[in-house]
Order: sequence, then C-alpha cells, then structure tokens
Amino acid sequence: MATTTAYDIPFNRPSLTGRELEYMADVIRSGHAAGDGSYTRRCHQLLQGLLGVPRALLTTSCTHALEIAALLLDLEPGDEVIVPSFTFVSTANAFVLHGARPVFIDVRPDTLNLDEAQLEARISTRTRAVVVVHYGGVGCEMDPILEVVRRHGVAVIEDNAHGLLGRYRGKYLGTFGCLAAQSFHETKNFSCGEGGALLINDTRYAERAEVIREKGTNRSRFFRGEVDKYSWIDVGSSYLPSDILAAFLYAQLDARDRIQASRERIWHTYLAGLQEWAHQHGVRLPVVPSHCDQPCHLFYLLMPSLEERQALIAHLKARKILSVFHYLPLHLSLMGRRFGGKEADCPVTEWVSDRLLRLPFYNDLTESDQARVIEAIHDF
Repeated sequence: MATTTAYDIPFNRPSLTGRELEYMADVIRSGHAAGDGSYTRRCHQLLQGLLGVPRALLTTSCTHALEIAALLLDLEPGDEVIVPSFTFVSTANAFVLHGARPVFIDVRPDTLNLDEAQLEARISTRTRAVVVVHYGGVGCEMDPILEVVRRHGVAVIEDNAHGLLGRYRGKYLGTFGCLAAQSFHETKNFSCGEGGALLINDTRYAERAEVIREKGTNRSRFFRGEVDKYSWIDVGSSYLPSDILAAFLYAQLDARDRIQASRERIWHTYLAGLQEWAHQHGVRLPVVPSHCDQPCHLFYLLMPSLEERQALIAHLKARKILSVFHYLPLHLSLMGRRFGGKEADCPVTEWVSDRLLRLPFYNDLTESDQARVIEAIHDF
C-alpha cells in the first residue's frame, strides 16, 4: 500500500476522540504500564457488559486472538478449518500455524460474506471449525450457518475484526460463535494502534484462554489470590497488550456514541452522494440486508472491471486522494496453493478482488474533504 504522506486525504488516519492522552498519563503515574492493569480490566468489563459476553480478554492483535482460539481447539495435523477466501491472511494463518489445513470457501456476491449455501459441501470428517468473517461489519447469515455446524458438531469462530457493535437479527456480532476475535488496529472504528480482543461465549474455554494468554501460566489466578504461586501449566505465549494501549482504547470505547455518529454520517454521505453516479456507471455500492445493523466500518465501490478500478485509483491519486483495493484471494496465494487452493472454486472472490475499491474513511474525515472525494469520483 502506498504511503499517505503525498496525499491531502489519506485512506485512514488515527484520531483522538476523548480522554486518550489523559488516561495514558494516568497509567504512567500509576507505576503499572504492563499488561492487565486497571484500564485493561475496564476494557474487559465494558466489552462484557456492552455485548453480554461471559468473558472478554484484550490481546495484542486480532491475529493473536485468533491464535488463542486455534490453541483452544487443540488442532492436530490433518484437521481442517473452513475459511472464506476473501479475507485477511490472519483468518487462515492463525489456524495453519497450529497444524490445521485451510479449506477455502467462496463468498456471497451481495454482502461478500461466506456463502452459507456452499458450507455443508465443504464439511468433512476432518473439519474442526468454520471461521466466519463479517465483512465490513455486515453480519454473515448466522442462522443457516449455525444450523449446518450443529448437525456436524463443528465449532464456529467469528473473525469480527470489522464488526464491533454490528448486529445480525438484533444480536451483536461476536456473540454467535464459541469464540470471537475483535480488532483494534488503527484502521478500525475503535483503535489503540495495534490491539485486539478474544470474546469467549462458551465458558468452558474461559480458564484455559486466560492461561494461554499469560504465556501458559496460571499467573492471573495467582494475582487473584486463588493459588499461592504460579507456574507453567499449558502452552501459551505473551498476548497481553500494555495498559498504556488499553488506556487509549478505553477512551475510544468510552466515546463510542460520538465515534459511531461520525461514522454513520460519513457512510450515509457516501451513499447519498454516489448512488446516482454508481447506477449510471454500472458500479455497485455496499449491500446491507434489512436484518443486519452494520457499524459503518468501511465504504467500497465494486467497479465494472479491474482496469476501471485501477484507473479510478490513479484518478483519485492525481487529486491527492488515497483509495485502496482490499483482499487478494487466499486460495490463489503462494501459501493457499500449497494447501490445495488451486482446486478451490471461488469465482465470486476472484471477481470481487479485481473490482473492489475502498474510499477514505476515518473518524475525523471532514465534510469538506469527503465532498472532495465525491466530487473527484463524479469527475471520473
């Protein structure tokens, strides 16, 4: 991806929304800047209360939350995990890293989410989990997905990197699978630069997740006074973010109503400003089913061809506006082919990957800058 320095309007820009600097300074003054400090606990409590999940644990990234999920499943070589081909590499790599073989599935042409109609045919006796990705924070069709996996005794893991506060049929995304991963990367609605969270909906995983996150030790139980010393009891790694990052994140989550109001304005301004143009030029805008409430994470255009997509990126670049494409098909990647991806039938993923263009979208994108983006697109 190109750097943002040459652009008047970048694709993304982190911003201060509330009391981020105040809370970070509070951490420094407290004398405890490492993981699992007071702001980490506040984030855990906020997420648990807001989403109604039994347990939430901050992690250093969404990738690491997915890795903990993989460890909790006790994957063995030969086990299979079904993942959409149209997603970020972490969705597959977190499970490959722990011995699983990814089985790639295509996405729906409307929401760009995993195509639930193809799911049952992808399940085998080796399938251990299905990883659903709520693209753009628009919920996958969870009712039929859960019906299929229950028949086969397969776990569902939600990669909800885009979808915090999104809902499917009134229920929060991240609360359907036994485990879910959130992202607080700088491109997300709520950020601490780099960060994530594991949401634990099946309490059977709660205690072991805590151990894995703490380098395989029962250190957390020790600090709660439940054991008189802690030691190495399981596999694990260092998945705790600094409490300085947690403080930044807590300030953002605390200002969630203001952040979401801003993002809703940006999303709907793009929709209103580009709807007629898109219709005239054969361009498709995001599809949000009526039973899904999306958190306004991103706004994209599906151009008629790869050539037109690249031409629009260049056109915007000439006006110092940075727009970007998104995922390349995992099944066609070098690693994907090693796992048999060449034989995967994912035509929608390939079609979308060539045509999708994401527009600048960040919390403090001004109305005048957004108007420049829309005007530049109309001039294309």
